[in-house]
Amino acid sequence: MRRLLTTLMILLVVLIAGLTSLVLLVNPNDFRGYMVRQVEARSGYSLELEGPLRWHVWPQLSILSGRMSLTAPGASQPMVSAENMRLDVALIPLLSHQLQVRQVMLKSAVIQLTPQAEAQRSKNAPVGPKGTVSDPDTGHGWSFDVSKLKVVDSVLVFQHINDEQITVRNINLQMEQDDKHQAHIEFSSRINRDQRDLALSLTADVDLNDYPPQVTAKLSQIDYQLQGADLPATGINGAGSMLLEWRSTDNQLSLSQLQLTANDSDLQGDFSVLLQDKPQWTANLHSRLLNLDKLIANPSTGNGAVNQQAQQAQQTSRPGPIIAEDSGETNYHSLRDFNAAVNIDAGEVRWRGLGFSEVQSALVNQDGKLSIKQLSGKLGQGTLSLPGVLDASGQTPKLAFQPQVKNIEIGSILTAFDYPIALTGQFSLRGDFSGTRLNAEDFRRSWQGDAQLELAHSRLQGMNFQQLIQQAVSRSNDGVDAQQNLDNATVLDHFSTAASLDSGILALSDMVGESSVLSLTGNGTMDLVKEVCDTNFAIKVIGGWQGSNSKLIDALKTTAIPLRVYGPWQQLNYSLQVDQVLRKQLQDEGKRRLNDWLDKHKDSDKAKDVKQLLNKL
Repeated sequence: MRRLLTTLMILLVVLIAGLTSLVLLVNPNDFRGYMVRQVEARSGYSLELEGPLRWHVWPQLSILSGRMSLTAPGASQPMVSAENMRLDVALIPLLSHQLQVRQVMLKSAVIQLTPQAEAQRSKNAPVGPKGTVSDPDTGHGWSFDVSKLKVVDSVLVFQHINDEQITVRNINLQMEQDDKHQAHIEFSSRINRDQRDLALSLTADVDLNDYPPQVTAKLSQIDYQLQGADLPATGINGAGSMLLEWRSTDNQLSLSQLQLTANDSDLQGDFSVLLQDKPQWTANLHSRLLNLDKLIANPSTGNGAVNQQAQQAQQTSRPGPIIAEDSGETNYHSLRDFNAAVNIDAGEVRWRGLGFSEVQSALVNQDGKLSIKQLSGKLGQGTLSLPGVLDASGQTPKLAFQPQVKNIEIGSILTAFDYPIALTGQFSLRGDFSGTRLNAEDFRRSWQGDAQLELAHSRLQGMNFQQLIQQAVSRSNDGVDAQQNLDNATVLDHFSTAASLDSGILALSDMVGESSVLSLTGNGTMDLVKEVCDTNFAIKVIGGWQGSNSKLIDALKTTAIPLRVYGPWQQLNYSLQVDQVLRKQLQDEGKRRLNDWLDKHKDSDKAKDVKQLLNKL
């Protein structure tokens, strides 16, 4: 045991002595010019190192530098700058005058991918033949190799020309590369933009064997959390994996084997983009569940006052981003910047408290004209389809949709969009609508269109037409009684109408409805913005009559009673003209009897007086 300890001590002393000798005999500043020349020869970039280089021997033999910068040819700002740089080098190659860099570490680096940091070609610079590559400087017998890269607590500034800057902070990057150009990358950062914060971390294995023509990256683990303005109070978080492939021959970026979660939603599929003058996007995606209520801030789910209070509290605590509010796009001109073909299907979609199933969509964007060739799904026992076009190729966008709805429960739709109308029934619609902006508020205020509406087994809570008419008649006539009905609702087996929408005014014409106890016709208008209505009905009550005056009851069953319903949706008023109808009924009965008398007594002395009376009536 003593001999083993002695041997180890001797080896340790030799190692320390060797490192000390290396530090004393080899000056790291001798590598400065070599590194600068190598970087410029291989990439054309200018490397600047401030201050002297120095050794660092524990726990890894390293060369330390002061502030460094890396600048592209002709650029006004450096692409990479750092407070200090550490090069971890191999010991044995140094003994034979070889600089083998095992790891490059940058601390507090600032990486700028901006127009000011891009390479600029001089106007008078000669253009060499294609395929010319600068040969590396081999005059000193040195070799250059980097197997590891480490970036700690750094910042990336990204900006396209005339676009807003995106800042990526707290970058921590660890990359290892083997001799077969297989790289393992671990990355984490935080991105702040428009009062939103994205925390992102990922692990990837990158195949650089065919670089630059092709690069393949397997992102095996992606974790993220997004919080901030115009997002749910708990934010959006999830994980995923994907396979990325870049081909420089046709400038194509492909993403496949996508597996992504966002709160309780998921997304799978693949997409690709051809980076041409106008990028061409292609996507085929599918999902088991897309819960938009947990991905979009302030969703309206129709939960009444409690839900409204929660929304108000959330709106107070999380204001909208200032930039987005001041310059939000309303002309959809960004659709001109790319072409796309996207297919998305989902087993279930939740939106505004509504649960859609078997949702399928097919969208094509060509030069600013977005064609929604298919957007269909099921809601409850019904189906709906919403094909249309969003044309942003001109100065003013044009939107046109041809909705087709069949047997959808209308009560859930009204609740989802916060309409205070207590109406239920199976709703069907075929229409054609157009406008300039795609949102619910603009639809209420400025859209136009026509549609044919139908309701089956409808129920309007808060007003019983049959009861109103029968009670009014029974108060005016002792021989007629109304059947007792405590249900304060109008129930119809079938209802149909033609609808015309024009800047918030919905005109209803040719209204026809019927049930076992009444039938009605009518027309009217509804103001979708002010939420008021004015409708006129002609109602025949054919059932529920009681009393001794059978002739009057028989007459009432065939007489249309005028009924006007008007006022705010939440506090409707009505005007019922029963007295006028009964008076006219008596007049008609009187005329009939006088005409019968005249037919029987044409030669009577009183016939002339009776004719004069009829003329006055």
